[in-house]
Amino acid sequence: MRSVRLPAPQLASLSPYDPKYLPAEAFLSANENPHDVDQDIRHEIMREVKRLPLNRYPDPLANDLRDMIAEANGLDRDQVLVGNGGDELLFNMALAWGGPGRTFLNLPPTFSVYDNNARLTGTTVVDVPRRADYSIDEGAVLARAAQGDIDYLVVTSPNNPTGQLAGETFMLELLDATDALVMVDEAYFEFSRQTMRPYLDRHKNLVILRTFSKAFSLAGVRMGYLLGDADVVREFAKVRQPYSVDAVSQAVARVVYANRAKFEPGIRRIIEERARVIEGLRKIPGVKPFPSDANYVLFRMESAAQTWQALYDRGILVRDLSRAAHLEDCLRVSIGTPQENDRFLRALRDIVMEKR
Repeated sequence: MRSVRLPAPQLASLSPYDPKYLPAEAFLSANENPHDVDQDIRHEIMREVKRLPLNRYPDPLANDLRDMIAEANGLDRDQVLVGNGGDELLFNMALAWGGPGRTFLNLPPTFSVYDNNARLTGTTVVDVPRRADYSIDEGAVLARAAQGDIDYLVVTSPNNPTGQLAGETFMLELLDATDALVMVDEAYFEFSRQTMRPYLDRHKNLVILRTFSKAFSLAGVRMGYLLGDADVVREFAKVRQPYSVDAVSQAVARVVYANRAKFEPGIRRIIEERARVIEGLRKIPGVKPFPSDANYVLFRMESAAQTWQALYDRGILVRDLSRAAHLEDCLRVSIGTPQENDRFLRALRDIVMEKR
């Protein structure tokens, strides 16, 4: 045979997720922590890895890590599930709560993977766009959820790529307005200091997603986790891939989580640098930064795509969102080291002044 039958029809309208990870001198595009794991923690990781029997399958549920996360959050083990990054758990949500005849409520602009996962699983997508300032249209969301046909939704807080938190009062009203499963994606909560964790015991339809990739400098390891009601977590476990979290990743995550307090000074520095970057952007003519509670800043300017290229020509990689729906003329810059942030602000100012 010289041909192959067509793939599943839902793939026709999808494009592969592309983070546009290009070589650069200053990586400010992927919302990573600019600081790598400290050497003392790396040495402890290596000791743990050396003890692993690599010929054996890992604990399929990473129960030692689940126990650590559960204890830190005042929960039981069966209220925690780990995954191969938050991405696996997001896809598991679409598998478990989506599918043909089911409906996902999306709040664009937000993380594009939510929409892709719904479409991959044959789930109907209903969009309630954010307002022009990227705040959630709370009344519209509550009204749509109250219609009773929504099966699940994701509220990102802080939102990626726009940076704003979801209001706590709104979230509580939403949880009361629907029996849909409401995931709060808290991938960046260490930078916002705000979490819905205190409300888990009151709302069975609340799940919280977190990750090791951002605050804990483990984007290269791929480890995320979910907090929720035990019955809900059990449904997620039914659709997860067996052995999706390998033994090495489990060992790395255990060491890092045990040492998580050591990351706090770096997190505080990123928060301080975020304020400085926003202020620096405000001083550049024609540049409008949006408020952010995460480790990145979205900003709008004319000729954003050309500016992205000009920055890249200077060795600085930021995220070009200027062609995405609702994000026209927008770029997103991750908070880097002070030196990287200075380099970015100087380059952007120079580019703007050259055009004037």
